Amino acid sequence: MLRVYAIPVSLYCAKLRILLRQKGLAWEEVAPPGGYGSAAYKDHVPSGNLPALLDGDLLIADSEAIAEYLEERHADPPMLPGDAPSRAHIRERGRFHDTRLEPALRALFPYLPGRTPAPDGFVAAQADQINARLAQLARILDTQTGESAGSTLTLGDCGYPITFAWLDALDGPMGLGIAWPDGIRAYRARAEANPAVAAELSDYRPKLAAFLGS
Repeated sequence: MLRVYAIPVSLYCAKLRILLRQKGLAWEEVAPPGGYGSAAYKDHVPSGNLPALLDGDLLIADSEAIAEYLEERHADPPMLPGDAPSRAHIRERGRFHDTRLEPALRALFPYLPGRTPAPDGFVAAQADQINARLAQLARILDTQTGESAGSTLTLGDCGYPITFAWLDALDGPMGLGIAWPDGIRAYRARAEANPAVAAELSDYRPKLAAFLGS
């Protein structure tokens, strides 16, 4: 059985769980030995990243590397299209999440409700950046057609439902004023109708609410 090092509210661990559910794979989830960031965990996973996957003697850390590995190892159901241009679009969409939208959200984490107050103007500026990223994503989705258009769940989609859940949870308490473009609303609805996404969100949202103390 696959072993996954993870912590409950990690966004990228939830992203991996969506993929595992979509592939119908069984896995054992364990906490990082010694805790996330500990020397004990880095003895197991040198990068210290979460999630990490242990498949027999093979250890992989980094959610994108794990996703690509599992797609090659367990091809059914496919989560990448059959043609090269569509696969490139899917990878573009996934990288936009990991390098543009999610970091804009993550910058708020040191200042979550009930924690260290944010510097003056920081939350408003970060909210503007998040809204700009959502507008960019809407335009990206508009340009992608055919097999990359988002009608089925792909490797490039697994992170977005969790990031959207975080934005929902923080919007009111932090006064973000998230503006959801119509294209994103439609894209989100399609993703959340997927059984793997719905199952993960059903499990994840209460844990996120408990973590945020709401």
